[in-house]
Amino acid sequence: MTEKDVISTDRAPGPFQGAPYNQAIRVGDLVFVAGQLGISLETGELAGPSVEEQTEQVMRNLAAILDAAGSGLDKLAKTTVFLLDLADFGGMNEVYARHVGDRPPARSTIGISQLPSGARVEIEAIAHV
Repeated sequence: MTEKDVISTDRAPGPFQGAPYNQAIRVGDLVFVAGQLGISLETGELAGPSVEEQTEQVMRNLAAILDAAGSGLDKLAKTTVFLLDLADFGGMNEVYARHVGDRPPARSTIGISQLPSGARVEIEAIAHV
C-alpha cells in the first residue's frame, strides 16, 4: 500500500488560521496541493486587491509547495480555480497562463460566493513528481 507523505514548506503560507489540513500530500508519484490563496509570506496578508496580484502570489505559493514535493508548475496535471467573481476570469487567466506554459494542465474554473480573507481567487492543484 502506498504511503501518504505530508509536504510542508516555510516558503508558502501554512494552513489558513491553523485549520487541520496540510499544504500538500504526496501519494506515490502524485502531489495533491491544498487550495492556495494569494497571501504573501512577508505580510501575512493578500498580495493586493486585484485578481491579477492575488493570482501571481497564488502561483508563487503553488510553485514553492510543489518544489518542496520534488515537482513543479511544469508538472501540473489538474487545477481547480475558484473565483469570487467570474468577471475576473480574464485577469486570472492572463497571469495563470504565464506560469503554466505551453502545455497547461486540465482545469476547472468555478464561481463561488465567498473565499477566506476577502480573497478573489483560490487555486488547488494535482501534479506528478
